[in-house]
Amino acid sequence: MQNLETDRLLIREWQESDYLDLYEYASSELVGPNAGWPPHRSFEESKAIIRMFIENKETYALVIKSENKVIGGVGMHNRTPEENLKDLNQREIGYVLNPKYWGNGYIPEAVKHLIKYGFEEMDLDLIWCGHYDFNHNSKRVIEKCGFKYRFNRNITVELLNNKVVNELFYNISKNDYFQLAR
Repeated sequence: MQNLETDRLLIREWQESDYLDLYEYASSELVGPNAGWPPHRSFEESKAIIRMFIENKETYALVIKSENKVIGGVGMHNRTPEENLKDLNQREIGYVLNPKYWGNGYIPEAVKHLIKYGFEEMDLDLIWCGHYDFNHNSKRVIEKCGFKYRFNRNITVELLNNKVVNELFYNISKNDYFQLAR
């Protein structure tokens, strides 16, 4: 993916040198468990995660331009939450934000830009977004960005000691997007 910019943010590929910024928020109990992973325990773990992000090319650093600092991550994941729609060109947006930056509208700003990129540049048919039922902040972002609730299901999250959680899924179609954009 090319670098994307909003007024306040840069969405770019991760760099190994971003590990301190990643660790700053990924080590927080407020972040990882809401996204399905345990808090990072070391700089080395954050470095390994960044190497995985660089390799998989689905997860990107979210940089606040005024500080030139990574404050979170966003992803355009090649996933199909609903099997009967597998023939559509689709992605699932994911996001995480450093709690120090919560409440400033950064994630809705980034997600709206990813939606625009997905439909206008990647020619997607459908974009998904999901959250665990206890993650009310993510639910608010999803609703602000125009996604519509589709279904929920219980899943077992291996990285959280096989915790069973209820995951809610939302999507927006290309047609919905272009109607909203008018």
